[in-house]
Amino acid sequence: MFQAIANIFRIPELRTKILFTLGMLAVYRIGYWIPLPGVDQSALKSYFDLAKSSGNAAGRAAEYVAIFSGGSFSHSTIFGLGIMPYISASIIFQLLSSVSPALKKIQQEGPTGQQKIQEWTRYVTVGLCIVQGFAWLSFITNAGQGGGLVYAQWASNPLWWVMSISALTAGAIFLMWLGEQIDKYGIGNGVSMIIMAGILSGMPQAIAWIINNYDASDPQKLGPLGLLMIIGGFILVVAGSVIMTVAQRRIPIQQAKHTRGRKVYGGQRSYLPLRVNHGGVMPIIFASSLMIFPSVLFGALDSSAVDGTTWKAIVSWLSNNFNFGEYPYVIAYIIMVFFFSYFWITVQFNPEEMSKQLRDHGSFIPGLRPGPRTAEYLENVMERVTYVGAAFLAVIAVLPMVVNRALNIDFSVTQFLGGTGLLIVVSVIMDFVQRIEANLLMRNYAGFLGGADGERGPKLRGPRN
Repeated sequence: MFQAIANIFRIPELRTKILFTLGMLAVYRIGYWIPLPGVDQSALKSYFDLAKSSGNAAGRAAEYVAIFSGGSFSHSTIFGLGIMPYISASIIFQLLSSVSPALKKIQQEGPTGQQKIQEWTRYVTVGLCIVQGFAWLSFITNAGQGGGLVYAQWASNPLWWVMSISALTAGAIFLMWLGEQIDKYGIGNGVSMIIMAGILSGMPQAIAWIINNYDASDPQKLGPLGLLMIIGGFILVVAGSVIMTVAQRRIPIQQAKHTRGRKVYGGQRSYLPLRVNHGGVMPIIFASSLMIFPSVLFGALDSSAVDGTTWKAIVSWLSNNFNFGEYPYVIAYIIMVFFFSYFWITVQFNPEEMSKQLRDHGSFIPGLRPGPRTAEYLENVMERVTYVGAAFLAVIAVLPMVVNRALNIDFSVTQFLGGTGLLIVVSVIMDFVQRIEANLLMRNYAGFLGGADGERGPKLRGPRN
């Protein structure tokens, strides 16, 4: 491993790419701490600390933004919106392209169509930034005790609203630009690297909590057994995430033989890889975002209901049981993860189109006729594989909540034992290492996965059939 790290800095081009990527991430972390003027930062932090400890919707929304976007609402900085508006706009066009024939036709035009869709995505990103920025500023001007978390002389000034919305929008667009620069001049996926940097920035806080709460003589605090469980659980979950991320169901594909003159072409045997976790982290992202709304809705109904009535008892029960970590909340969360796992496969995976491509290229699955029979087989296999992937995602999603409630460990620690953040970090680091590995092997250097004698090592791959 140390030899591979030394080899990285022997290659000028690879060294420049890595240093450029680290520099762009450093710029992102600097901007992460530049606050918006007019906001009472200490009151804002206290408000969200109380919201997180009580587990209400505002606290979960702040954690959700911090994990998925690389931004932070609890600091109210110029990067407060993070890169989530750009991701949302990209998802919108990705979904529309699967249902709109006109948009799908533009997408199939090659680089020209992709550039046009990218331009539209940026315009939609600006619109989402303005809407989300206005909603966020409206929230903090009315939240908290004593008339909001913004100083009164600023909140009543229309220029402050224009300036703050412009700053939040410019911050999100700048993060989008940083991601594109990493894609072009650095190494790795720029957007994913920014999100990973935001997630890993919470690790020192988690380690500090463990150090401050470790006391072998106090049964109420974290002891040696609890510390070993945390370390062992982290190792097991990371190993499981790596295995499930690269796991594949390989469908054997046979190419038809073609005779041209006296020579016979084709006849090779290959595989069609179907990922077990085809949806990645998207099902958890959709489920997490939607599960915020029931608690907000039931909480609002509970506060407005008249005491002593049957309606008050019903909405109080719903409000209490749909809080973060409660049993009905966890069950509903698991159901949503399964639903969106199959929904994402329906949107992204088209067995009819895949069977048509196999037939056009002269390939077929042994024992199956090309056409509808092949499409039906692929659909059945994908449904079964998706069930396993959705079950894995459900376990990863609810594990932080279970550990948080069962062992009374802070959520900033338990989120590194599972959840979407851990999946994102594992996926991004694996992609980053594989890209470095490819650059090293291309120049005849031993990579991270190579043997001790410098020979080319095995690639990360899924299990064979």
